[in-house]
Amino acid sequence: MNSLNIFLKNLDHNFYTIKSKLKNSTKLIGVVKANAYGSDSLIIAKRLESLGIDMIAVAYTSEGIYLKKNKIKIPILVFYPQLESIKELYKYRLEPAIYSKLIFKKFNELIEEKSCKKYPIHIKYNTGLNRIGFNSNETPWIIKSLNKSSLTLKSVYSHLSMSEEKKPSKISEKQIAVFKNIIENYKNKKNIKPFFHLLNSSGIFNYPDLELDAVRPGISLYGYANNFHWDKKLLPISSLTTKIFQIHKIKKGDSVGYNKGWFAKRNSKIGVIPIGHADGIPRSFGMQKGWFTIKNKKAYIIGNVCMDIIMIDITEINCKVGDEAILFGNNISAASIAENCNTISYELLSNISNRIPRNFIEN
Repeated sequence: MNSLNIFLKNLDHNFYTIKSKLKNSTKLIGVVKANAYGSDSLIIAKRLESLGIDMIAVAYTSEGIYLKKNKIKIPILVFYPQLESIKELYKYRLEPAIYSKLIFKKFNELIEEKSCKKYPIHIKYNTGLNRIGFNSNETPWIIKSLNKSSLTLKSVYSHLSMSEEKKPSKISEKQIAVFKNIIENYKNKKNIKPFFHLLNSSGIFNYPDLELDAVRPGISLYGYANNFHWDKKLLPISSLTTKIFQIHKIKKGDSVGYNKGWFAKRNSKIGVIPIGHADGIPRSFGMQKGWFTIKNKKAYIIGNVCMDIIMIDITEINCKVGDEAILFGNNISAASIAENCNTISYELLSNISNRIPRNFIEN
């Protein structure tokens, strides 16, 4: 009854749209973490590989192992490798982002123990997001340590904290200046020739002059770029659909849902659909914040979202049991619904649980 329809041609469109904004020499690192933002990391990685993407990226080692075991051949960057996973990371020849002295030392020790030479790594800098990464003043230590190590520096990168903010952005400009200084510190270093990247999805659209050697599209591959005008250039790759399975007629003053979450202000018609917060629909979508679309009309969620079921107000909609209800899709923006419910498209998309069957559509 429930289905997450994934339109692979839309992924192709988004890939080529992003690529058209870049120089031919600029590398594309496609982000497929979090099950490819709630879709299917293996299917998406295979598709991107077939399109000729240069690398893919995941959050954690386990995600990369899954792809390697399923014959993904292009390099896989692991953004947040943990100390306890570095042996597995090495075993499957994943490429770690090194973000601290501790993980640099531990990973180099492992590589030397394995008598491995020139193992590729990536250095992540914290330029103002203040999440993970080396500070810029640690660059001399990094360069000195690389020269004595069995590691090869493949790339150096950072992450803007407000890449979608309207320009000029003082916060982004400060980060950009810090990263440009980092780049200068690596130039003309013997045996250290990394490529550099800074831009995520929003950055690709907002800072086209800063593509450097590579970019890291994530949410934009899936159809969103944190800006209405940028979103119009992309196509959402997924559509979440379900069906009405029961309809109630209730009287004015009757309540609906747990804790009497909604009271009918008039005689009403209530549709029941078989999807809930166990499927990834946030509780914040309840209380008439979120909606499903039925026959091109909004049916607002009433009361609290239940674990397996949602109730919607269909009083003004001529519909019946078995009719389709769409949460988001090609003409229904996940970003718009998410914003109305005080969240973002990332959370809505990546929350969709594996209980929802994926249906892959070529055309």
